[in-house]
Amino acid sequence: MANASLRSDESLVHVIFPDGSSADFPYIWLRDNDPAGFHPQTQERIADLTAIPLDVTPDKIDTTDTTLTIWWQGEKTVSTFDLNWLSAHRPGQYAADPARTGFTHWRKDLGAAGVPRAKADAILNSDQALQDWLVQTQKYGLSIVEGLGDSTEAGMEVARRIGFLRETNFGLTFEVQSKPNPNNLAYTPIALPLHTDLTNQELPPGFQFLHCLANEAIGGGSLFCDGYAIAEDLRGADPEAFSLLSTVSIPFRFHDQDTDIRNRKQVINLDEDGEIIEICFNAHLADILDLAPDLMTRYYRAYRRFMVLTRSVDYLVTLKLKAGEMVVFDNRRVLHGREAFDPQTGFRHLHGCYIDRGEFESRLRLLAR
Repeated sequence: MANASLRSDESLVHVIFPDGSSADFPYIWLRDNDPAGFHPQTQERIADLTAIPLDVTPDKIDTTDTTLTIWWQGEKTVSTFDLNWLSAHRPGQYAADPARTGFTHWRKDLGAAGVPRAKADAILNSDQALQDWLVQTQKYGLSIVEGLGDSTEAGMEVARRIGFLRETNFGLTFEVQSKPNPNNLAYTPIALPLHTDLTNQELPPGFQFLHCLANEAIGGGSLFCDGYAIAEDLRGADPEAFSLLSTVSIPFRFHDQDTDIRNRKQVINLDEDGEIIEICFNAHLADILDLAPDLMTRYYRAYRRFMVLTRSVDYLVTLKLKAGEMVVFDNRRVLHGREAFDPQTGFRHLHGCYIDRGEFESRLRLLAR
């Protein structure tokens, strides 16, 4: 049996739910979230918070096994709440979110064999297979899709099962192959140390898709490490370095004859609870550090410590993509790189695109309905 009582000294309603659990709901929160204050079709707010006094007070309340009803003093408004809805939106706790899959941190022991894999045909033809693949990809930040066709459209078709592609100054898609007059190191055959892409952007792209069309050259293995695992290990081993990298921003810049895109980022980004939510690390796009002299030396020590960890075999997973495989990874978590290759020994061609995290998480929520 549900029950509710007014606690006027705290300006809240105390609700006991049928399962015996309880929660407190401030008056102002209840008035602001009156179900009648949302558009019935769009579910967007239409009520005006500025029209509600901060000291709004109930005149009386009533409960049934399924509802809480409130009559407000000095108003004709009567608010009726579904108890299941109230239970799911208790102040002080996050609402359940199917896109919050949690993260599985990994190091070298994952190995190439431990990287989650999925079949392209299954992803394209089954919502359940799509959902399973997305959950694994978000948990690990990394997966491989097998069985793609020999065309640039094949990888894009899988990506579009999730949502819209993210366009950047490199275009809607990009070709990773050695070419004359490159404007990015990815378009050369030299080794690429581990990094995240486009740290110079206001919002770096979320998930990256690299579809292998050919990988016949000697060398060219793909390198990956879990930036979250590195950052967590750094937090425990060197708190000062972790603090500097998560609070001090540095400049990043990409520029060529057509663009000059700059932004400042912390290498390690945290949410309000101190959880790691983003890594922005690209030594090639780091601009001239402009920190104050008394901070510069301390920051360099922390920055170099992080860089050394990204090159440690303790975190490294190496694999060589085959034609018809596509690696998918969270560009704001998983650092990627490449071994050098010899273009004289064979052709190497990857076709890439991005999808923002928001599109990825939206698809997870829709599939969970």
